[in-house]
Amino acid sequence: MTDPASLLADPRVARLFAALAATGGETRIVGGAVRDALLGLSPHEIDLATTALPEEVVEAARRGGLKSVPTGIDHGTVTVIVEGKPFEVTTLREDVETFGRAAKVRFGHDFEIDAKRRDFTVNALSLSKDGRVHDYAGGLEDIARRRIRFIGDPATRIAEDHLRILRFFRFHAAYGEGALEAAGLHAAISARESLAKLSAERIRVELLRLLAARRAVEVAREISQAGISEVFIGATFPGRLERLALIESATGQGRGRAGDSLARLAAFAVLVSEDADRLRERLRLSNAEHRRLATLAQALQGLHGADAPPNEHDLMRLLFLHGREGARDALTLAHAESAAPAQDETWLQAAGFLSEAPAPQFPVRGADLLAYGVLPGQALGATLKALQAKWIRAGFPTDPQTVARLVEEAVRNVNQRDSR
Repeated sequence: MTDPASLLADPRVARLFAALAATGGETRIVGGAVRDALLGLSPHEIDLATTALPEEVVEAARRGGLKSVPTGIDHGTVTVIVEGKPFEVTTLREDVETFGRAAKVRFGHDFEIDAKRRDFTVNALSLSKDGRVHDYAGGLEDIARRRIRFIGDPATRIAEDHLRILRFFRFHAAYGEGALEAAGLHAAISARESLAKLSAERIRVELLRLLAARRAVEVAREISQAGISEVFIGATFPGRLERLALIESATGQGRGRAGDSLARLAAFAVLVSEDADRLRERLRLSNAEHRRLATLAQALQGLHGADAPPNEHDLMRLLFLHGREGARDALTLAHAESAAPAQDETWLQAAGFLSEAPAPQFPVRGADLLAYGVLPGQALGATLKALQAKWIRAGFPTDPQTVARLVEEAVRNVNQRDSR
């Protein structure tokens, strides 16, 4: 474990603490930053909790020469900017009522009550200005054991916020070791149908984070076998995801960095184009995300069941028709579907070819065909399509003589067909 007091050594944190001291209340670093520091990880962000009211935080920031933004002031959160870095400062809260994803709260003054309304023990730790870690729920022991455990009764905590089902799996994938905590797993399975009540956007964020995590493969298999993934994305293929992760390791893609969550989503849940369309709706994927999955699915159509990679000509065809990313994605998933070892040289050489080969450029434009007397409209489109197919079969030639011969053949064939 790393001493979380190192968080206090950041001059920006020290300046923020000094400014908030003017409120007369107590302020602590809370949640993920303390957890990550104890795990020896660099926190992505540092959040603070305080007994001061939001308007007192805003005034203290102003007096300290800091900019504040009322990002969630109705819920007690003010973002304070210190030398360009944002810090969320939230007034302690107590739940009055909870409604699945919402809650009616009131501001409080008790750090223990605030901690015990959080989701997991490892997220309920707080660090005071004197460097002391406060643990009200057994989070220190769970961090030492690399265990993700709900605070209190798991079913009750899930009923308060249904998204905690996916967070349970995601946090275990990122930080956990060994088996999932039994009581939490049982509660998650029992409440799995409640995931249908959540917004697609929230599920998308949690799922993509889970798939990028260190133990994504094991946890994805758990949620598939438990029928949890079926609730929000339908059929899944955890074995193919496992094979993809092995290939990532064999090629160095998975070493020392998070996995490509979208490629892993494809391995987990995409076989055909209709799967990409279904995920777009169920997860509210962005246009770019859906386009990547759809392109991959189209490129993969002719590769299902392949026991060897395509030859060089067919690799060039993939590269031309589906682009470098689409071709590489499809080839990697075809490798994952095959019985070949993750380190198989023929598949890895094919992947290297797709990475390095110049993409073919079709050397004919519509204007070129108009010069040959092809009429604009359907005839032009049909001729271009036929010509492109001939050019691909001919091996993507670029020399003018061969291209001219292919153009003349395509134009002649279209003219003969139209004259019938």
